[in-house]
Amino acid sequence: MTRATTQQGPTTAERILSAVARSQDSMLAIPASDPIPTTLHHLRSCGDVIVAIATDSRTTALAWQAGQGGLPAVLELADHAPLPLCEPVRSLVWLRGTVRPVPPHVERVLAAEVAAEHPHEALLDVGHGTSLLWLRLDSAVVADATGAEPVDIDELRLAEPDPFWELETAWLQHLDEDHADLISQLARRLPPSLRRGRVRPLAIDRYGISLRVEAFDGDRDVRLPFAEPVADMAGLSKAVRVLVGCPFLNGLRTR
Repeated sequence: MTRATTQQGPTTAERILSAVARSQDSMLAIPASDPIPTTLHHLRSCGDVIVAIATDSRTTALAWQAGQGGLPAVLELADHAPLPLCEPVRSLVWLRGTVRPVPPHVERVLAAEVAAEHPHEALLDVGHGTSLLWLRLDSAVVADATGAEPVDIDELRLAEPDPFWELETAWLQHLDEDHADLISQLARRLPPSLRRGRVRPLAIDRYGISLRVEAFDGDRDVRLPFAEPVADMAGLSKAVRVLVGCPFLNGLRTR
């Protein structure tokens, strides 16, 4: 069942889109070939995925042999935490569908379209040792510490990634390196049994912040929801201050 939109957290579609946008690593798997790393993956608004792989790979050859009939394929993406954690993978996403080759006369046009939405250095190599494949999606699943959830492809097409996905890495690193006081205050909201471990900021989105508690008996992830979703950095900073009980710090005041 797809998670409903609430103030507790993003929808499953939003989680998948944010993870795909953040992820730097993905693997493409097709029958009769070992999984191959991609040099680029881009989920378009139409719900299709463009991937770039080595032209001389077995995967590329098999895709061309299959032609426009395509091959069943799975693209696996790992969403890593921006901090050095014992278990760095926050979630895994599996995008399953049919992969087809992109004809050479279409590659440069498609590469330009992708670059307009997602500039990436791998696009410069298209036609020069790198080929594009087109993955038409049939299903999408995300899995994290809470379990695995699928999402309807039509819902995925209509969703948007979290507005803070591009800033999350820098924001969490700044919080971890320069604001140990805030992390300590956030940790006070945890159950007493979890306060003995090392608390690190794990993720943040417009609905709340997640903490990772690293302890000798295992890791625990805890989500602290904001009172309401936020839309910009000022709102995000204020929401975190409210969580720790200091809404007046740094000029932030409740309204």
